[in-house]
Amino acid sequence: MIVTFTPNPSLDRAITIPQLRRGEVIRATSSRVDPGGKGVNVSRVLAAQGADTIAVLPSGGAEGRMMEELLRAAGVTAVTTAVEGALRMNISVLEPDGTTTKLNEPGPELDEETVAHLLATTFDASSPGSWVVGCGSLPPGASPDLYATLTESAHAAGLRVAIDSSGEPMVHAVRARPDLIKPNHEELEEVVGERLDTLGAVVDAARRLNDSGISTVAVSLGGDGAVVVTSETVVHASATIDNPISTVGAGDCMLAGLLHGLSLGKSPGEALAIGVAWGAAAVTLPGSRVPSPADVAGIPVTVSDSVDRNWVLQR
Repeated sequence: MIVTFTPNPSLDRAITIPQLRRGEVIRATSSRVDPGGKGVNVSRVLAAQGADTIAVLPSGGAEGRMMEELLRAAGVTAVTTAVEGALRMNISVLEPDGTTTKLNEPGPELDEETVAHLLATTFDASSPGSWVVGCGSLPPGASPDLYATLTESAHAAGLRVAIDSSGEPMVHAVRARPDLIKPNHEELEEVVGERLDTLGAVVDAARRLNDSGISTVAVSLGGDGAVVVTSETVVHASATIDNPISTVGAGDCMLAGLLHGLSLGKSPGEALAIGVAWGAAAVTLPGSRVPSPADVAGIPVTVSDSVDRNWVLQR
């Protein structure tokens, strides 16, 4: 079982246009609305792939009701806590060449009682040995050490913890030593406080985090694939997508596949291959739609434990 904790979920509206031109009226060619927020996306793709998952999240307003309806339609088991105010609506503007421009609202403010209830609900939904995944930005009013609190409490309950966030919340979480973190390239630079231009520099930074007590560091690198680093393993995996449609949620799908593989007892490299395939499949789909098994089938993934340390990373 993989339980996701998403304190700041969203409805994600994806609008496809011919070209983004500031200050002009632009007619969309298509649009869609999906449930969003990193943890919600992780649960959505797990459910789409037939894996067991529960999504824990706040819900409020008309947007919250729509969120719950969309999750039910997607086959996601969701446990919600009612909040004042409405969930946020995030807008993604998609151009034909794959360029994505995002406008993210802040979300409703959560008080300490609501946060405590969400955490308790997350642990109630979990069983010893299962994964708890804390994902995404924090809502207004939440303490920046929320994911650190989640990590410490989950470990005390015998649970494994994965964190995917950024900025101050991620820095606090890293100090609490979750079992796995999944930063992207820029987020890893934030955590270690230095620029990482090559794959070798990323691996060295991840190794230092292993030494601090984080057993698995998985770094998504966009068009350069992804790398997973443990004290015993370094594996790089990549997949080439010729006609990308939307990158929204691709990193979340990659994390979901990685955790799914690990929960099945796969090696870190095998689990990373699953994650990269799920993430690459997501890039071929519109908006933040998550891939089905049919979408993943046929995605070619190259996996290597011989890492080219001089590989210069795209930015």
